[in-house]
Amino acid sequence: MKIIIAGAGRIGLGIAQSLEAEGHDITVIDRDPATIEAVSNSLDVICMLGSATNPDTLRESGAAEADILMAMTESDEANMICALAAKRLGAKNIIARVRDPEYLSQTEFLRDAIGLSMLVNPEYECAKEISRILRFPGAVRVDTFSKGSAEIIDCRIPEGSPLHGLSLRESAQRFGAKVLVCVVERGEEALIPNGDFVLRSGDRLSLVGQASEVRRFFSSIGQSGKRIRSVMIMGGGRVSVYLARLLEESGISVTVIDVSRERCDELCDLIPDARIICGDATQDEVLLEEGIRSADAFVALTGDDGDNIVTAMYAKRCGVGKTVVKVNLRHFSGMLDESGDSMVAPKEIVAQQITSYVRAVGNSAAWGSIETLHKLAGGKLEALEFKVGDGANCIGVPLRDLHLRSGVLVSALTRGRKTLIPNGSTVIESGDNAVVVAPAGMLRDINDMTGGER
Repeated sequence: MKIIIAGAGRIGLGIAQSLEAEGHDITVIDRDPATIEAVSNSLDVICMLGSATNPDTLRESGAAEADILMAMTESDEANMICALAAKRLGAKNIIARVRDPEYLSQTEFLRDAIGLSMLVNPEYECAKEISRILRFPGAVRVDTFSKGSAEIIDCRIPEGSPLHGLSLRESAQRFGAKVLVCVVERGEEALIPNGDFVLRSGDRLSLVGQASEVRRFFSSIGQSGKRIRSVMIMGGGRVSVYLARLLEESGISVTVIDVSRERCDELCDLIPDARIICGDATQDEVLLEEGIRSADAFVALTGDDGDNIVTAMYAKRCGVGKTVVKVNLRHFSGMLDESGDSMVAPKEIVAQQITSYVRAVGNSAAWGSIETLHKLAGGKLEALEFKVGDGANCIGVPLRDLHLRSGVLVSALTRGRKTLIPNGSTVIESGDNAVVVAPAGMLRDINDMTGGER
């Protein structure tokens, strides 16, 4: 497909990197010469220097023939102008990045007024992911399918865990929760295990199930963690505002620390029920004075990865049970894995959303295109949600009799309000939402998992 990305900041660049691997014809527009040069040197894409709000630039980029145009600049207003111009020129599908909290309540109006196919808000999506992680203190990462009906949870097996030395079949029999371990990361390996796979301390698991069953699983293995009632947030940016509002809706008390007096005054108006502290949270005396030792969770959300990581480590030393760190650079993930922190990266969250949308547009098969996509194991694997329609090859056939491609696992089915953990005798029905784990890039629609034809 022909895809134009207007704006090559962190979000735009992350999207370009993700879609380049999918083999699309990509054009990147940015008004900064140094940015365009950096993109040109790192990616095999067409680069254009210019303003994405200028119709002449959009015409020259080929917007009239574009399958998808993505307005991803730092300015909400510039993105909306770009989207309007691209729509007028004839771009088939328009995606715009809109970040301001004041626009959140106007999402549907903006979609209709501008003609957007999709609106993305990286900061809000990041805040939602953090709030999900805080609901499961024993988890490293939490993603959802079927509007929350099923969840995929990443967790690490600690030393002394009752899971150590058990096969997956034995653990299912002993602990009884209806969850399925769909991926195990051990060292540099990412494995899709069978029932005979034996777990070890240090393994990182990705497991699927309903939220209630996941909680039951964590409780049965003694890894549920303390319920989060108070959260301290370092940094007062947009993610912090969205997160504070989400947490307060759940009855969680929130303290936000920011170094800027001007920003703290703004935060008092934006999140009046939160406790706002003006200070430098990288200083241990500030954290101690504001009660870090009594906080249930600490979330580091400044724009500096190093400050976020180091301060979260200090919070752990102070006895905080759960820490979450926002990072922009992926190479920090190994350090965070070792420390036990949860990591969130806004550009990766949005890249996954857009990759899912692009695949759905590129292959809108009536028998089962992609609804949701989450990257697993550092991008080596994907968990994909398909809406199964009439004509899918898998309908009516027990899973044990499906000739699934190597590395493919059907890990959950959502049928109405029920989430099913499948076994060999399970039959997929039309209308089901199927969560399938597979190597990255293998599946475009549901029929791809068997390699068959319609």
